[in-house]
Amino acid sequence: QVQLVESGGGLVQPGGSLRLSCVASGFPFASWPMRWYRQNPGKERELVAALVSTGGIITYADSVKGRFTASRDNAKNTLYLQMNILKPEDTAVYFCNVPLGLGDGYFGPGTQVTVST
Repeated sequence: QVQLVESGGGLVQPGGSLRLSCVASGFPFASWPMRWYRQNPGKERELVAALVSTGGIITYADSVKGRFTASRDNAKNTLYLQMNILKPEDTAVYFCNVPLGLGDGYFGPGTQVTVST
């Protein structure tokens, strides 16, 4: 059974940093590309970062380029998102995703990130 569990969210002031983690299980993590998404209520889900299985090629949304760094540790079945210079508009629920199976694949329950004074 595929499971994705995100952690590391919280409340941070503008300009601050957070590191999100996503622990995966139930599928061969090292063989699959992984993605970070974010979403706010009433808004469409936004792709934040996408990593190939080796982690060697990573693409980012324009809105986070230069501030966010995605990475993965295939030995630990874990995906990371280092978020620096956070802005209020980065406030969202952040999800990790594996495009496995039908449709958009599997998502974790998400972790809330709130950037505010």
